[in-house]
Amino acid sequence: MLRRTFFSSLVSAAMLAIASVAPAMAADLIVFAAASMKGSLDDVAKAFEVKNGTTVAISYASSAQLAKQIEAAAPADIFISADTKWTDYLIEKSAVKRDEAVNLLGNRLVLVAAKDSSASLKIEEGFRLAEALGNGRIAMGDPKNVPAGKYGQQSLKFYGIWDDVEGKVAGADNVRAALKLVSSGEALLGIVYETDAKADRRVKIVDVFGEESHSPIIYPVAPVTASTNAAKTEFMKFLLGPEAADIFKDAGFTTLASS
Repeated sequence: MLRRTFFSSLVSAAMLAIASVAPAMAADLIVFAAASMKGSLDDVAKAFEVKNGTTVAISYASSAQLAKQIEAAAPADIFISADTKWTDYLIEKSAVKRDEAVNLLGNRLVLVAAKDSSASLKIEEGFRLAEALGNGRIAMGDPKNVPAGKYGQQSLKFYGIWDDVEGKVAGADNVRAALKLVSSGEALLGIVYETDAKADRRVKIVDVFGEESHSPIIYPVAPVTASTNAAKTEFMKFLLGPEAADIFKDAGFTTLASS
């Protein structure tokens, strides 16, 4: 049953990502952003629209999916990744410029469970995650393509339990899909960003992964080189400004840059 519902979740997420590009075609500005930014970035875009009169459409998916779409000439003006890897990938492809990329935000990695769960774990060396899961699953992004999954795998290896847990992982194509598996009860536990956990009242944070257990969580933003849209410069300035910073901080992000 889990396999079937999990597959359905992935299909739905993929269809949503594709569908989100369609209305973007009619907007003044098109932003491709990591799925974990949904909510806070929507609010930033609304504030920008009110201030500048420029309509913004945002396509959310995993950083890997979006980077590959930009590489394939998808109509995007700005790219915001959940890690530096996929920004570097586009720099190598000449799709964005290194000197125009800015480290915008930081985040924390957390272990979550459903709100009514009795799960109680302290994250430390050799903690009994596999035992707590029993026959259940832990949801996380696919470590090969999803930044949150990569960080999660790094942390579980750091604490010496990846080999015990690997067979119990329900991999998702983005961090919000992993979160949904937990909030819907399809997975007992999940590894997501702190901002994701705060955005869903149906889950609770069990514990926070130590920052020393994984690579720094950094969200770079960069204008897409192929875009000739002058509005991308104004939106970049707004993203780095105090109004956007307040919105991101309220969502639980750490701001790393300001204009």
